[in-house]
Amino acid sequence: MYSVTVPVPGRVRELADALYPELIGFDTVRDDHSCLLKRLGEADHVTQLQHRTHRVLEGISPVEARVTGIDFFADPPLGSAPVVYLAVESPGLEAIHARLVEEFGTVAGLEGEDYVPHVTMARGGDEPTARRLADREIEPVEWTVGELEFRDGTDGVSVSRVVLSA
Repeated sequence: MYSVTVPVPGRVRELADALYPELIGFDTVRDDHSCLLKRLGEADHVTQLQHRTHRVLEGISPVEARVTGIDFFADPPLGSAPVVYLAVESPGLEAIHARLVEEFGTVAGLEGEDYVPHVTMARGGDEPTARRLADREIEPVEWTVGELEFRDGTDGVSVSRVVLSA
């Protein structure tokens, strides 16, 4: 599965790492933190998919993003529940997501109007723990998104980066 992701700054990774002791009871705790922007699916010709993705992203300026708190999906459309995440506010990322959706279509229940920018920290724990984490106040983290990654989810690696500059 190929995707476009938003690399997060060290301050966001540090925040997620600081919360790790409270996430240990979950089935899966992420140690690689990014914000999924758009799933692109499988590809017979990765180079063509990559080129098409880069072309759609041409001319997009850097955008502002802000981690505003902790939240959770009680009933995610895929995988185990709950999913605990850092909530990301960014009209700019939402606009880029919409542009990618125009080109590649949506994954039902996850994208388009259902898209919620976030950084997943853990999944598959108990809901009371997720709720307790979501009630916790955190210091917001703001940053400028100046590049996006084209990722190969099968191998979990970045294939290329797209610098945002209009």
